[in-house]
Amino acid sequence: MLDLQSTALTVQDRELLGHPQAGGIILFSRNFESISQLTELTRNIHALRDPHLIIAVDHEGGRIQRFREGFTAIPAMAVLGQLAQRGMVPAQEAAENIGWLLAAELLACGLDISFAPVLDVAHGISGVIGDRALHRAPDIVAQLGGAIIRGMKHAGMAATGKHFPGHGGVKEDSHLAKPVDDRSLQDLLLADIIPFERLIRNGLAGIMPAHVVYSQVDDKPAGYSEIWLKQILRGQLGFQGVIFSDDLSMQAAACGATYSERADAALKAGCDMVLVCNNPAAAAEVLESLEGYNNPVARMRLVRMHGKAHYDFAELKKQRDWQHAQQLACQLNEQANLELNV
Repeated sequence: MLDLQSTALTVQDRELLGHPQAGGIILFSRNFESISQLTELTRNIHALRDPHLIIAVDHEGGRIQRFREGFTAIPAMAVLGQLAQRGMVPAQEAAENIGWLLAAELLACGLDISFAPVLDVAHGISGVIGDRALHRAPDIVAQLGGAIIRGMKHAGMAATGKHFPGHGGVKEDSHLAKPVDDRSLQDLLLADIIPFERLIRNGLAGIMPAHVVYSQVDDKPAGYSEIWLKQILRGQLGFQGVIFSDDLSMQAAACGATYSERADAALKAGCDMVLVCNNPAAAAEVLESLEGYNNPVARMRLVRMHGKAHYDFAELKKQRDWQHAQQLACQLNEQANLELNV
């Protein structure tokens, strides 16, 4: 999975995306100007290949929402956790509505997936996770995460839970450093892994592992670890969906001297698709290194991640479901601002 530098496809983009090992695109804020521009961009990307490339984005809500103008401001996930303190039933209903809203607006612009929801447990340690996490209690994370996923599925979008087996227990930001979590596997199974385990049983379609070393389990980050991906995630937990690597350009992903070595390590560990972002030269290097690579099982898994519904954005806003969910999102954002001011 590659990225783009601008708001429209260039000749170089078309050449890279035509490579047989290119399987998807992740979009960032720099790729967005307006809903009409974004819709045209995704239409052009999909027209390049058949079956079409998967178009993804990190669009979780709160501070991680790549598209703003014309889109509903999705509340930070911690707001749903705060709502759960007053009752799980209304919190789950709200989470399902927010999941539907998030997915429907993206599908209306031609995207296939958002890398959401975050299933990390809020231990109060990780700044990079922070209010992206739903709650400090694994059971509540599982319940609210499941509701978000149901909403996304109802809209027609497959969900990707992240960051397996849990990024919330380390202080360091894996974009900038290589975090190490010294907890035992048993401790992780009794806490951070609970949301993943439960939602895998309910058909979670995708998972993104953390660039974190869990030193009591393996000396490699989870995304490069056969122990984590093949033995625990696939074997012990029975996960049958897509494993997306986190961005191989992150500091914590620097396990190899070259990007091609990083990609090779992630794929051998069990990833189905590797992300190479914000480094066009590295992306070209990885594509060249994967010449002839073939994983039919991974390709079959990835087919399931294509968007399964299409909406017209203007028509979407006329729907009662959208109006209800949009009003709910506004109320949750107001609630969050009031609590922040206090």
